[in-house]
Amino acid sequence: MAKALLGYVGAVPDRRLVDEVTFLRSRVRDLEAEVARLRTDRESTSTDLERGLRQLSELSEPVLA
Repeated sequence: MAKALLGYVGAVPDRRLVDEVTFLRSRVRDLEAEVARLRTDRESTSTDLERGLRQLSELSEPVLA
C-alpha cells in the first residue's frame, strides 16, 4: 500500500494535462490584457465625450431676431 501511494504521489503528470494547463494560463493572460485594453478605451471614449459635451455647453446661443 505504501509503495502504491508513493508511486501515485511521485508520478510524472500527464503531458497532455500540462500542455492544456499551460495553454489555459496563456489564454487567461491574453483575456486579462484584452479586458485592460477595453477598459482603457472605454475611459478614453468617456473622457472625449465629456469634453465634447462641455464644449457644446459653452457655446453661445444664437440670437433670434
